[in-house]
Amino acid sequence: MRNIYRLLLVLLSLTTPAQAQDATVPLNPDVYRVIDRYHIKHNTETLHTSFKPYGRARVATLGETAKQESMSQGSAADEYNINYLLNDNWNYTRNDRDNENQRPLLRHFYTNKTDLYHYESPEFTLRVNPVIGLQAGKDNETDGLRYINSRGLQVEGSLDEKLGFYTFLSDNQVKLPGYVNNRIARDTIVPHEAYWKTFGKGGYDFFSARGYINYAATKHISVMLGHDRHFIGNGFRSLILSDYSAPYFFLKLQTQVWKLQYTNLYAELTADHEQRDQLYPKKYMALHHLSLNILPNLNVGVFESTIFGRSKGRFELQYLNPLIFYRAVEQGLGSEDNAILGADAKWNILNRVQLYGQLVLDEFLISELRAGNGWWANKYALQGGARYIDAFGVSNLDLQGEINYVRPFTYSHEQPYTNYQHYQQPLAHPMGANVAEAISIIRYQPLPKLTVTAKAIVSQYGQDPEDTFDSEGNRTRYNFGGNVLKSYNTRSGDYGYEVGSGIKTNQVYGEATASFQLMYNMFLDVTQVVRRAEASDPRFDQKTSFSAISFRWNIPQRTHEF
Repeated sequence: MRNIYRLLLVLLSLTTPAQAQDATVPLNPDVYRVIDRYHIKHNTETLHTSFKPYGRARVATLGETAKQESMSQGSAADEYNINYLLNDNWNYTRNDRDNENQRPLLRHFYTNKTDLYHYESPEFTLRVNPVIGLQAGKDNETDGLRYINSRGLQVEGSLDEKLGFYTFLSDNQVKLPGYVNNRIARDTIVPHEAYWKTFGKGGYDFFSARGYINYAATKHISVMLGHDRHFIGNGFRSLILSDYSAPYFFLKLQTQVWKLQYTNLYAELTADHEQRDQLYPKKYMALHHLSLNILPNLNVGVFESTIFGRSKGRFELQYLNPLIFYRAVEQGLGSEDNAILGADAKWNILNRVQLYGQLVLDEFLISELRAGNGWWANKYALQGGARYIDAFGVSNLDLQGEINYVRPFTYSHEQPYTNYQHYQQPLAHPMGANVAEAISIIRYQPLPKLTVTAKAIVSQYGQDPEDTFDSEGNRTRYNFGGNVLKSYNTRSGDYGYEVGSGIKTNQVYGEATASFQLMYNMFLDVTQVVRRAEASDPRFDQKTSFSAISFRWNIPQRTHEF
């Protein structure tokens, strides 16, 4: 990544007086649900919602717009949510603040409602908060208590109105439900995390660390360097780039002008982590995404990305070109890098309904598509979804429905250096590929501090049989295109692949959560998960029931919705 460092230094050396630069709102589904809800209501053009996380300044602008336009006619829950957006982004709002705490703790702590400690001056702002995530639960597949024990610190702020910074640190010990342990055994990794160690009997210990700096290079261009995740799209899932995998080192250049937002993302990924106590092999991702607000309520985006690895971890300089077509670079280099492209779109209708979707193209041939014979390399993914807020005239009742379809072998490639995964985890859909699913979500906020959420995910996917051995000890490996960690060269034959190929599995995942906000960013959750998987091979059947109660402070829920 030495060349990326050089590029960053050049950009910083060319800076001119710039707009104030901010930190971003950490990726948290509870918070982003609120942000996206009011974006549908008010269609603020400055907030491009297809590339997350969002900058705090633009979220504050959305909160100001929502307060001006709907506070007089909104519900008590709406008033609470809008004030939350303004208070949570207090250092970027021009509104009169409702954030001062009349009863600070020991004079210096919680002098406002949102931060354990904060400092503000024209040149420097600082926010310091504790991170605590505690969960106790029980499932029917494992013995003993299932729990999460996370403790840490979150620090963010800005300097000279040009530099935003953020860091998140937490130490974690977990014992997870049985179906999650099965995934860990398959992929040898704890979902969402990087390096881990065993803890006690059946537990895992890991340290989470994320952080970045965000610099205003010009009035319209920001440069972010850090270690974190991103999410592209407006859906519950992302088929382009999700926040499922472990954080990764990245350089992000984002240009926003007129109706356009153009993002270049360069990331250093881990190809394999099997060999402990050695330097893990590296690979890289180069991605660019263009978002265009055709109308205030209509947005279309296009993207292209490539995954590549070189000997001795070398970065390919030609992919630094921020405007070029990556497929042309790949062909010009004579490489077999893994390039994918596609599009996303959203349409807000009457400030109540949002339609959205994604298309991802990996490889395909028109002739093979027309033949309909299940050619293995017809690799693509489709998404379609809708949101309906204040459904049927019921205030703060929000509905969401989504369909995802991912063909077998999509995202997979010949080797770990070029497949679409990082640290043994898919970069897009958490199930990988060879999956079709329908998702329905109901969220209701009957009281300002209480949110009830129900999710149902019905899916069909194909699993790989266990490896077999003949009488001479020779192993036969199976690959029906669901696990993106496997090389597509291990497939058996070229035709007859459809979603569900392999051990066809029909699964229903249901989750109900009641979440009460005790104080700003402090939550008490009660959760019930029911998961049923029925496979064509009964040995792969699963019936899971998991109940848990959680206490969270400045940390999102840890979910495993697969």
